[in-house]
Amino acid sequence: MFVKICGNTTEEDALLAVALGADALGFIFAPSPRQVAPSVVHDIVRRLPPEILTIGVFRNELPQRVAKIVHECGLRGAQLHGRETPDQTQWLKERLPVVIKAFVAGDPGLRSAEDHGADAILIDSPAGGGGGSGKVFDWRLAEDAPTRVPLLLAGGLDHDNIGDAIAKVHPFGVDTCTGVESEPGKKDPRKLRLFISNAKAADPDDDEDYEEVFGPAPYDWESSE
Repeated sequence: MFVKICGNTTEEDALLAVALGADALGFIFAPSPRQVAPSVVHDIVRRLPPEILTIGVFRNELPQRVAKIVHECGLRGAQLHGRETPDQTQWLKERLPVVIKAFVAGDPGLRSAEDHGADAILIDSPAGGGGGSGKVFDWRLAEDAPTRVPLLLAGGLDHDNIGDAIAKVHPFGVDTCTGVESEPGKKDPRKLRLFISNAKAADPDDDEDYEEVFGPAPYDWESSE
């Protein structure tokens, strides 16, 4: 099971998530209590293992600015959490290794999500008007997602409900933020450990390598010296 931990704000939390088995880390650039400056993210990312997928989270941002921030921070890709059009998503996919397009559950656009050409789609709770609320939604709404695009499930996931969520939705991966926090922007080590271990245990026979979806990690020239 592919596990993404989002809303990282410090190097300490990012390294802890990696040490506990996270496959990907998200950094929020959209307005949020967890919003981080590009300079901070750059300093964190440069200390992470190259195999970790690092993603910048944006909402209704100009594609040119998204690409600029991703490249400046050394991130692998972007997660688009707003009303981006298929043309905007495709424009970014031509310039970034990885693009994830997020939809709120029940969004009519979810049925045509393939038109965006993203590497994966993410379904989040509609609470709060645009996702990222940390609220659980009716997982049956995920049935509207196209089956030919890898699905990431988000929305109020924590160590208590992650097993049920995976069993009912069968996503490619899961994404959480508030479910592993002690307060906004600060990870709780116990919650983080339990979430990652429970998510991995819920689908132990899934041997699909995430590189098949997101591509191989970039070559780490520094570590080869």
